[in-house]
Amino acid sequence: MIAKDYLSELFSLDGRVALVTGGSSGIGRAIAAALAGAGARTVVLARGEAELVEAVRELTEAGGQAAWVAGDLGTRAGVRAAAEAAVGVFGEPDILVNSAGINLRPPMGELDEEVWDRTMAVNLEAPFLLGQRFGPGMAERGFGRIIHVSSQQAHRAFVQSGAYGVSKGALESLARSQAEAWSPHGVTVNTLVPGFVMTPLNARLSADPERVAALAARTLVGRNGLAEDFAGAAVFLASAASAYVTGQCLFVDGGFSSH
Repeated sequence: MIAKDYLSELFSLDGRVALVTGGSSGIGRAIAAALAGAGARTVVLARGEAELVEAVRELTEAGGQAAWVAGDLGTRAGVRAAAEAAVGVFGEPDILVNSAGINLRPPMGELDEEVWDRTMAVNLEAPFLLGQRFGPGMAERGFGRIIHVSSQQAHRAFVQSGAYGVSKGALESLARSQAEAWSPHGVTVNTLVPGFVMTPLNARLSADPERVAALAARTLVGRNGLAEDFAGAAVFLASAASAYVTGQCLFVDGGFSSH
């Protein structure tokens, strides 16, 4: 009984509201399931309604409280509309997870302004706008957790990092700026950095068995990542357990970045 109470005090998300962008697939979906499993009322935000319905069905069948909001994070108006729609479900979020992203990586010489703008809009500007919408309220209430999902390309260039790597590097800088602004008021802001994870976002690489095997060999655990590998880290960063952890990058990559 003592152990259960202790763990609940550290990690329970009962009474909290979470908003997870990109929560209908991949890492975002696994994080949404983890937060709902820890007790948070969880809103999943993405574009595709069919995937959203299926994701929320799984969460509720597992005993969680969850709902979905369809929205386009590629425009400022779309971000603002999606944010207000999400608030209309369970109220203002205590936890914001920015997992939505697009992975457009043509060779640098072929990178045009359209790809650049689309990449920055979803991967960087949407997290900024959502932070501006929800961060001050979290600070006013004295509790908040903002979690960004970044990439190895934020730290090293490989497999044509292009605009994608730039957007993720800037996202980690955004996290530090948000932490500087709001952590004195109980809002922690941190970044999860995956290794290579077999998700739809990495469909291009996943289709190359030799490259997949080479990436697995580079890790220290001997395998590539799964979306479920992020559950524990996400609950930790969303809970009271991480109250003194902010402005940090937590690598969940099987040791990929240690080489």
